[in-house]
Amino acid sequence: MNGEELLWQRIVVTVSGLVYWGGVLIQARRVRKQIGRTPNLKPKGTKERLLWVGWTLVVLGWIAQPLWLHETDSWYGIRGGLVHPAASVAGLVLIILGYAATLWCYAAMGGAWRIGIDETGTSKLVQSGPYRRIRHPIYGFQMTMLIGAALLLPTWISLAILVIHYLCASFKAKDEERHLLKVFGEEYRAYMQRTRRF
Repeated sequence: MNGEELLWQRIVVTVSGLVYWGGVLIQARRVRKQIGRTPNLKPKGTKERLLWVGWTLVVLGWIAQPLWLHETDSWYGIRGGLVHPAASVAGLVLIILGYAATLWCYAAMGGAWRIGIDETGTSKLVQSGPYRRIRHPIYGFQMTMLIGAALLLPTWISLAILVIHYLCASFKAKDEERHLLKVFGEEYRAYMQRTRRF
């Protein structure tokens, strides 16, 4: 299988990354207008900065990998023609569903959406929509989209991006949970008992 045969997969992965992260910027701007200040776009502290390095690798890898992918970069054989059409269809479906579900998260969060921990802006615990069963659905749906991208372009780089994302999301989720336990106490502890992290 040559690079031309993977053209639509490469386009879908790059466009999905651009649309997703462009959507994050649009959401940040929308929330900023709503609350009158930035929704925590700047990292605070060394740990946050290190996490942002990881997130940056994920974003750049997601968007740029398809632009310089070679047919020999596969972990299970793009070169040998082992990319099954069903995997490509499944990948496309996961990307579409992951992004649609992310928009659902934005709608459920409304003006409470933030990037990072906001020490001053958490006034209510969102428990509707996807937050009814999942504490950090946005991270989960990002992973869904990255799994879809890996099915479309099964490379070592796709796998590395997924692993880096999982590690960053796990550290971030734990920090957010510690903060929310401080803010909401027993309400958040009960919420944790009836929900899953991702």
